[in-house]
Amino acid sequence: MNLERVPNEEKLGLCRKYYLAGFALLPFLWLVNVVWFFKEAFLKPVYTEQLQIQTYVKRSGLGLLFWVTVLTTWITIFQHYRAEWGEVGDYLSFTIPLGIP
Repeated sequence: MNLERVPNEEKLGLCRKYYLAGFALLPFLWLVNVVWFFKEAFLKPVYTEQLQIQTYVKRSGLGLLFWVTVLTTWITIFQHYRAEWGEVGDYLSFTIPLGIP
């Protein structure tokens, strides 16, 4: 989508929709929101909807950072302790690695 052809009111509506959709455990939408609207929020000349777009972009970035931190921590803990958790670790695994842990 070319944001330069979209009116400012529609940009704000789209940015808000992506921000709210990210709360449905879809942090990828927050990444899309930050990438698409960063230039619009911080580098373009000032217009009336820009302050709200900046707010949504900042909050999307913080939500994305939170989810990246949580998922990285969980993946690290799981990879490190999966073998020690025995059956529980096996039940949580999609594939079970072969060999001796």
